[in-house]
Amino acid sequence: MATDHTKPLPVAQPESDHYWEQAANGKLVLQRCSDCGEAQFYPRVMCIHCGSRSIEWIESSGRATLFTFAIVHVPPHPGFRGDVPYVTAIVELEEGVRMPSQVIGIEPDPDQLRIGMPLQVVFDQVTDDVALPKFRPVE
Repeated sequence: MATDHTKPLPVAQPESDHYWEQAANGKLVLQRCSDCGEAQFYPRVMCIHCGSRSIEWIESSGRATLFTFAIVHVPPHPGFRGDVPYVTAIVELEEGVRMPSQVIGIEPDPDQLRIGMPLQVVFDQVTDDVALPKFRPVE
């Protein structure tokens, strides 16, 4: 566990506090509308599909596919200097929502990355209170 974490951390906000609390416990959660049944990501106070405020939290299976990716060679922040190159991605979760993340456990080589490749969530415990969901290829 990193105690000298130098990268930006999520900022606490009432609509996302539950998300980050669950991530710290190794669970990926999403919101689902009780009225229309659609899932959504990132956390909000109302449904982006129908406008309802009847939002519930559900646990994601953590299974996803690679929707798109980029290989980062120039760090966006000094804290990422030692990580380049790395793979940043949009993954499509089994529940139908897309979320930004990072693909780990694979060389940042375009020949090893395929759109649609199966992924599984893993959690990077960066501080005592913060775990970041990342994805690794399913073997």
